[in-house]
Amino acid sequence: MGDVKDITSRDIDFAKWYTDVVTKAGLIDYSSVKGSMIICPYGYAIWESMQKILDESFKKTGHENVQMPLFIPESLLNIEKEHVQGFAPEVAWVTEGGKEKLDERLCVRPTSEVLFCDYYKKVIKSYRDLPKLYNQWCTIVRWEKTTRPFLRSREILWQEGHTMHATEEEAIAETLRMLHIYEDFQKNYLAIPVIIGKKTEKEKFAGAVSSYSLEAMMYDGVALQNGTSHYFGQNFAASFGIEYLNKDNKLVTPYQTSWGVTTRMIGALIMVHGDDRGLVIPPKIAPVKVILIPINDKIEVIESVKKIEEELNNNNISYKIDNSNKTPGYKFAQAEVKGYPVRIEIGPRDLKENKVTLVRRDTLEKITCNIKDIISTLNTLFIKMQDDMYNKALKRRDSMIYEAHDYKEFTEIANNKPGFIKANWCGDVACENKIKEDFNMKSRCLIEDEEITTNCVCCNKPAKYRLYFGRQY
Repeated sequence: MGDVKDITSRDIDFAKWYTDVVTKAGLIDYSSVKGSMIICPYGYAIWESMQKILDESFKKTGHENVQMPLFIPESLLNIEKEHVQGFAPEVAWVTEGGKEKLDERLCVRPTSEVLFCDYYKKVIKSYRDLPKLYNQWCTIVRWEKTTRPFLRSREILWQEGHTMHATEEEAIAETLRMLHIYEDFQKNYLAIPVIIGKKTEKEKFAGAVSSYSLEAMMYDGVALQNGTSHYFGQNFAASFGIEYLNKDNKLVTPYQTSWGVTTRMIGALIMVHGDDRGLVIPPKIAPVKVILIPINDKIEVIESVKKIEEELNNNNISYKIDNSNKTPGYKFAQAEVKGYPVRIEIGPRDLKENKVTLVRRDTLEKITCNIKDIISTLNTLFIKMQDDMYNKALKRRDSMIYEAHDYKEFTEIANNKPGFIKANWCGDVACENKIKEDFNMKSRCLIEDEEITTNCVCCNKPAKYRLYFGRQY
């Protein structure tokens, strides 16, 4: 782990800044396995924090965790043709087991729709077996050509929910319910504002009837798809021959959903909130909320640290103590690289008045606090920091959303301003493709609550939709 001085300024080279932060903060390390990263203890602790909160949300809404196999036989993968075509370029194959060539290739799962369908065919026989609300936390493999820590990796940690329902209405309601659970989590825990909406036909998940995404904007104006929820209708179920007896004793096909988020959210956390000193982690998601930094090893300082430590333990506030023999300045800089929400500086000068100094990581504001008021001060600070970080991110995002009424205006914005562009669209994929080819911008999602007032921004024919466009990670 390097010094804060080694972190490139994000305004000079954002890509280099990102790499510096993930390595200097001890989130990841590079492995000998090309395209795969080592998630270090601190990076994994952030993922565990996310996982815990989301898992509780899933279980509150009736979902159960399961574990499906890692491998998928090629014949099973090929059952849903549209799905397999969508994933074919990224699939990794196992052709040998031990010293023997396999009779059938095995795909290392890129996603688990076909495995769930194969299982559901066995266990869904009656309307009484529905709904099936399952989720799994697992690793998937996608053979990405270009990788970047947390954002694109060949090996991805994620969760994938797969549910089956008796009716179309139930399945659509589930698709949207999970979308809003993700939205709530990202807003209220990650302090990341997201735009939610339906994907275009071109951008939807392979095999889905409709896909919805959560689109976050990073500090540099580039989009990150921070989660998806898909309504499959009966596409997969019909392909796999899944049928059940309904209340009228007739064999019918159920309706299906799928939804997921990944460690990509850690990348979003870094790129939305981080600064030139390193990470900035919202208190609600931080695995370590407080770092205690003794200024020296005098007896009164050591005793005060123990007293504060006891208070933090009694109030379930996670913390660390930096007892290293480094200088206070070095310790402060390292605490900032790590992004701990609040650091408490405990020095003899403040202790003469029974006080300590609290420093907010997001603003670096210093607050002098009486030791007896530490817990109440921290709890107030955590709430304020969470709100302030969200509002700061929201303000920046909104300042980089533009509107284009014709192609000239679109061109001017796309070539000169980072961020999202709102525009009207005729619905023709040719216009969508032209914008991608001309500006390397993809449609993010449809805007459903705004009036269409002008023609298509690309071809000038009557518009049917409004869309967000943006460059993506």
